[in-house]
Amino acid sequence: MEQDAGPKMEVTRRQERIAFLLVTAVVFPLLAILIVAGYGFMVWMWQLLFAGPPTGP
Repeated sequence: MEQDAGPKMEVTRRQERIAFLLVTAVVFPLLAILIVAGYGFMVWMWQLLFAGPPTGP
């Protein structure tokens, strides 16, 4: 058994915490924005090319 794993474990925990914060604070919000913007762009292009502008009743 290895008894010198203490400092390595602390570095790993610190890196894991930083990665978690990066994913939750940066990656997921950007991904959500890109998905919504991409869907809006697809609808806009669909209307521009095929369906025409939306009309009322």
